[in-house]
Amino acid sequence: MERRQVRIELGILFSREGSYRRISEACRSGALAAIEAVNADPALPIELVAVERDPQGNVDRYGPLCAEILRDSSARHIVGCVTSWSRKEVIPTLEKWDGSLWYPCPYEGFEASDRVVYANACPNQHLLPLLSWAFPRFGRRGYLTGSNYIWGWETNRVARDLIAEAGGEVAGERYLPLGDDDVSRLIDEIRATRPDFILNNLIGPSSYRFLAAYTALGIEDASFSPDRCPVLSCNLTECEFPALGSAAEGMIAAGPYFQTGAAPYGSSFEAATHDAVRTLALRLACVEDPGTASLSDLLRVPVRGGLTIDPGTHHATLPVLIAQVQGGAFRVLERWEDVVADPYLSHRDRRVAAPPTSLSVVK
Repeated sequence: MERRQVRIELGILFSREGSYRRISEACRSGALAAIEAVNADPALPIELVAVERDPQGNVDRYGPLCAEILRDSSARHIVGCVTSWSRKEVIPTLEKWDGSLWYPCPYEGFEASDRVVYANACPNQHLLPLLSWAFPRFGRRGYLTGSNYIWGWETNRVARDLIAEAGGEVAGERYLPLGDDDVSRLIDEIRATRPDFILNNLIGPSSYRFLAAYTALGIEDASFSPDRCPVLSCNLTECEFPALGSAAEGMIAAGPYFQTGAAPYGSSFEAATHDAVRTLALRLACVEDPGTASLSDLLRVPVRGGLTIDPGTHHATLPVLIAQVQGGAFRVLERWEDVVADPYLSHRDRRVAAPPTSLSVVK
């Protein structure tokens, strides 16, 4: 007997304005494409219906709009948020209204909410392998910069620890307010301190202006060319190339996906969001009542395909790639498969492919 198709509403919560709109648009594109693919798949007895809200780049709107989705529709799952600030804003709302968030962006780690699925990379899947790869090639003296909020603070905090463990030195550390594009002081300090590499945790226009200014510095002084003092990033992808142009050239990044060859997605943000929606659909299709199944129940469903999610930490097991922009596109330099997430960096062994462990869930 043919199984009746079940209609399931799915929340979509991405800003289409603001300093990180290019990332948001990539995530939104991945989500909508995945919904279309799920609905066209005859093997899946569900129909996903998007319930979309746009916070317009205002962090204060995420919580109320998340509540609106969960209160005014049947949606129990939301795919959304780009910044850690917005993710943390919606967690209390998810707890109050019995919802869950499928979060598709790399983040700084040290979190494992029972209301969130982390579908992109955490530090042992981006920062740790990136610095471990870069240290023997360029040196251990780094300049750290970032936007003045959670991602920049925490990623640079971990970077300081990793540099110290490797016997290196932080040459300087500087933050800019979100959206600020006055990078002159950063460039002056880099010129004066002459680090071995720069770790760029700026986002949006701040990052675009910095990379353009640093490219100009490299033309002026070969000591700051990509082969001698590269810019490293854990979050800059192809979706921001239109804003960067040639300023992206030579940058080295870590992530679970880069667009190479016939790869179907425009960036890791699009890929992770697509994979999150597809994974959710595969799991919903395997439970008796997909409209009411809890997140913990879904993550324990044996299913073939989709992301491998640790039911204890809610983090995805992912490949780790190191790639460099060469000729306007990323070229992969190193790759590790199936790296289990270690969001608290609890393993003493700092090698990339650390064995899985059981972690307690905290909020």
